[in-house]
Amino acid sequence: MQVRELSTEQCLELLKRSALGHLGCVLQHQPYVVPIHFSFDAERNCLYGFSAVGQKIAWMRENPYVCVEVPEIADRNHWTTVLIFGRYEEIQDTPEHAHTRQRIWDLFQERREWWLPAAAKLGSRESAAVLIYQIRIDRITGRSASRDR
Repeated sequence: MQVRELSTEQCLELLKRSALGHLGCVLQHQPYVVPIHFSFDAERNCLYGFSAVGQKIAWMRENPYVCVEVPEIADRNHWTTVLIFGRYEEIQDTPEHAHTRQRIWDLFQERREWWLPAAAKLGSRESAAVLIYQIRIDRITGRSASRDR
């Protein structure tokens, strides 16, 4: 099997065609990893997410440094994965953020059922309050593996 490093451009190309990743955050030395849906904004170099207020939001409010892993897996011998190291920021519903919120809504509309799972009911409970956030990308790396058959 051959594993190779991806260039920054190759990492960004994967983000452009992806909408699902795994978010890692840490609170009091305890890691927490969950799947997230996202939209990538290449112009502003960040990911946007829509989420119910729950454990991951509470943890990121306490420690905004996060990691997002975005995989593209054909099979166990052919895969690509990108790691994003960045910072969590909430996008408030204020006049100062109106332009940014509109940009985010436009990007969300490009993704089918963008509001899920954040706005879905959890079991018998009603939906929780939701918010829009961004992960500002500080650093990005990636690798790709292949094996001739």
